[in-house]
This record gives sequence, structure tokens and C-alpha cells, in this order.
Amino acid sequence: MTEGRKAGRRNAMGHRLKRMRDQSMRATIPGADESGQHSVPGNVVVDCGWGRLAFAQTFDTATELVEVLRGEESAKRDIAFYIRDPHVVLAAAPQEIFLDPSHTYRLDLATYRASKTPQRGYFVRRLCSEADAKAVNRIYRARGMVPVDPDFFWRQRDSRTLTFLVVEHDDTGEILGAITGVDHTRAFGDPAHGSSLWCLAVDPRTSQPGIGEALVRRLAELFQARGAAFLDLSVLHDNESAIALYEKLGFKRIPVFTLKRKNTINEKLFIGPPPEEQLNPYARVIVDEARRRGIGVEVLDAEGGFFKLSWGGRAVTCRESLSELTTAVAMSRCDDKAVTRRLMEAAGVPVPRQISASATASERAAFLEACGAVVVKPARGEQGRGVVVGIETIADMDAAIETSARVHPEILIEEYVQGDDLRVVVINGEIIAAALRKPPEILGDGKKSIGELIESLSRRRSKATQGESSIPLDDETRRCVQAGGYDLEAILPRGMALQVRKTANLHTGGTLHDVTAELAPEIAASALKAARAIDIPVAGMDFIVEDPECGRHFFIEANERPGLANHEPQPTAERFIDLLFPLSAARPE
Repeated sequence: MTEGRKAGRRNAMGHRLKRMRDQSMRATIPGADESGQHSVPGNVVVDCGWGRLAFAQTFDTATELVEVLRGEESAKRDIAFYIRDPHVVLAAAPQEIFLDPSHTYRLDLATYRASKTPQRGYFVRRLCSEADAKAVNRIYRARGMVPVDPDFFWRQRDSRTLTFLVVEHDDTGEILGAITGVDHTRAFGDPAHGSSLWCLAVDPRTSQPGIGEALVRRLAELFQARGAAFLDLSVLHDNESAIALYEKLGFKRIPVFTLKRKNTINEKLFIGPPPEEQLNPYARVIVDEARRRGIGVEVLDAEGGFFKLSWGGRAVTCRESLSELTTAVAMSRCDDKAVTRRLMEAAGVPVPRQISASATASERAAFLEACGAVVVKPARGEQGRGVVVGIETIADMDAAIETSARVHPEILIEEYVQGDDLRVVVINGEIIAAALRKPPEILGDGKKSIGELIESLSRRRSKATQGESSIPLDDETRRCVQAGGYDLEAILPRGMALQVRKTANLHTGGTLHDVTAELAPEIAASALKAARAIDIPVAGMDFIVEDPECGRHFFIEANERPGLANHEPQPTAERFIDLLFPLSAARPE
């Protein structure tokens, strides 16, 4: 093809996209022609799996639109989009529907340009299997979104209206994010040639940057190739990070509104946050389950995570997952790591070698030489504070002892066992969840310094956990970075991963990866033995393991107040409420 013919084709395509853009700008509400009259089928509703999407511009009356929202299924979330006169529709059913506090944004696909920066470490593809669907639902649950029946994804695999995209990690095959697109032309012959974006979700555990941007760009390019004029989306007004991403990509606000039905899923959007919204995620996951069962909730101290649950004439005070059912004796056994260790030895649970930091300098040096590497930690403490892992020199051990002493004066030196950090949650004598806890890891982009990458990952972790998880730029982080051959000012090569903490505690940036179904029987048996030895109804047992499916393991410590959030899809909060109020479990769904 000659250059002249190529230029002619480019000009023709440009003119066609410009006509579409001009048409969409003349008709702000897609589906209306230049005269303002509808030229599409009436009452168009598209089932998206999480609920139905009602295109309001195809409805002749507010009453018809309200009737569709009234037909919303249980545990689903229907959305009426492109509302031209929200006050009129609201007046038709003010007690049943509400104006969603979201902004509508539009990307003009006639002017959109693809990114020239190649993706590294992952790729975007279509959702194509049941395993993909389950992974997407795991991400949805972690983000507080409505899950979708995996069969729905399969039934829609050849759909021309719905498009489901996922991001897959190059090395592990893990699904890192998902997005849904709706083709308005395929759905109802939209004369404005529109499309829309829904359910953008990124795995809160991932350290990979740019997942959300990659999904949005791929969807935009797919609809651009189909000849769509624009891509619209609805985003909560206070979702600052998402709005920043959309505006970076060229999305602009448009005067279009969204209506939803008043249901339990949407409750906080139309009545405001309840008092317990001030609780941290570990307390709130329990309170939410209690409220779902009709159990009374009284927040006693939101900052401290204290609340009281009342049901059937009985009341129980809790601090997150610590309740009045846990005795002071059991708490003291967990609190003192030396006591915990002696109990585990007596119960036959494997433990690493250990000495006290009060031993002589020669004894400490001999222990370090015998072990090769050690962990220094305070005898009492929680959330990984004062724990220094992987010490290999006398100088580092002495420095670590000083660090741990800031948390508690009694210090333990423990054999460093190579392996992964495993948390097993035991409630009422049963194993409810098991998850690998992985330390935070950054991925180089060849541009930002290591310090900047850590701060960026820390912000993402904080947002994903409502402020509960962040990576401190302290001496331990600097030590880990230096152990990798870098400093905080260095530029990490593009695509290179660097672990920036040795500990996997969630509060210092670690992430949870569910392995309940793969847990080896030997590890499960040790977790139950440990709970019985401590005589505790709820606990998080920490082990070092080579592999959760392998029987070799070492007990590290027990936690009397384990975080029950972030263990999706395991029913940790449900089993905790079952323990407190057994009869509430026998409830109709």
C-alpha cells in the first residue's frame, strides 16, 4: 500500500471518529439522536453478573425504570445509569431508590492514544476459565465488591456485549486484577456508539504497579478498535486514587447521574457511615457479621477496637477478635514468648533453638555460629515490633538487641529457620484459615529510587487495608535493602524484585495468601495442639514452613488477637460469631 493510500485511510478513520465524537458531544446522554428522540429499543437492561445495568436513556417513564430496580435480586447490585433527570425518578420512589454519590467520567476514544511504555511482569487477557473466575471473585471479596457466579462468566464467554479482562502474572500465573466492559452498540444499537467500564479491581496484595492502568488502557483500546466513540465509567466521589488514574488517562467529568436501590449492600451510601465505620478493619469485619445476623453492636472505643455485642439477653465485650472468652491466663501464655515456647515443647510441637539475650557474649557468639543466622525479638510484643530477622554477624546481633529492647527489656535470640511465614487461625478447636504471609517486595521500574518505590507500595498497602498496613522506612528496612546490595537512593533496574523487609507482618507491609485447602495434616495437628496447650478459644498460630503442603514446620509464636480480615474466602468472622453466639448460626439465609 502506498504512503498516500495509508494517509488517506488514516484521515478517513480520523474523520469517522471525529463524527462519532461530535455526535456524542451533541447528545450528552447516549442513545438520543440529534433531535433528542430515542432511536433504540426500549427498557434495555444488561445482566453483568454482580447485578443488572439499566440504561435509563432507553426508558420512556420513571415508573418503568423504578420497576426494574424493584426487581433487583438478593445479594445483587442493580444500577440505573445515564439518568437525565434524577429528581424526577427519585420522586417516583423516594423510599426505595437513592442518588448514588458517584461521578461519571468519559474518555474520548477519538483522541485517546495508547501508551508507548511496554508492560513488564504481567499481561492483560480475556477471562477464560473457572479458575480465572474464582480468582476474580477472591479479588472482588477482598475489595468489598459483589462476587459473580463463576458459571455466569462461562456463559458469557462468547458474549459480544460483555467483555471480561484479567491481568496475569508472567511467572506465577496469578490473577492480579480484573475489569468489565459493556459495548453499548452491541447491547442496544446505541447511535452514539458508546461503551462503559465497570468493576475495575486490583488484588490488594500485589506489589506490581500499574495493574489498574493496564486494564483500563486495554479495555479502551479494545473498544476503540471496535469503533466506539467513548468509554464511560462511574466512580465514588471520594475514591481519590481511582479518580487520579482516570484523569491521568484523559477521562473528563460529564453531567450524567446514577441511581441505585436501597439495599444492605448500598446502605452506607444512603444513610452515611455507621458509628462502627470508625473501627479498624479487624474489628469491623466482626461487627459487620454481627449486624448481618441482627446482633446488637455498641462501639465502646473505636480507636482501640473495643465493642460490645448483644443478642438473646447475653452481651460479650470484644477487642477485635479478643473476647471475654479468652482468659487472662491464656493471654499471659501468649504474651510471654518464653512461656509459649515451653508449653509447645511440652506438647510436642516443633520449635527452633533459642537462648536469652542475657547470656554472655561468648554464649551468644557460639549460638550464632551454631545456627548460622538468628532472629532477635522481644519476649513480649505484637505486630512484629522489634523483631529483626536474618542476623548473621555479632555486630548486627548487638544492634538488633538494642532495637528489640525499645519494645521490651527481655530479649530472645532464636535460630533463624529458612522458609515461609504461615498463619493458622484456630477458633473453638477448629482450623478455620491458613495463609502464607509474605514480606513486602518492590519491583524496579528503572526510574524511581528504592525509597520512592517503597513509599509508593506503602501507600497502596495502606489504602488496601484502610490504613492498617504500611512499610516503615526504619533501620530494619534500610538493613534489608543494604543486604540486597542497594541503598534507598539507588535506582532499582526495571523488572528486578527486591524484598524490603524480612518479617511478613501485615502491619509492616506483608500480604496474606490463602492456603487453607493445601495445609499439611502435620501442621494442622500442631496448630490444634498449640491451641489446647495454651487453652485459648481463638488464636493465630505462626509457623515457619518449607511449603504448606509439606509436613516440616517450626512453631514461632501464638497470637491471642489474630486479625480476621484479609483471609478471604475463609469464614473467619462467621466462625468467631458462632463461638460467641452459637444459636445465631442457625439462621435462615
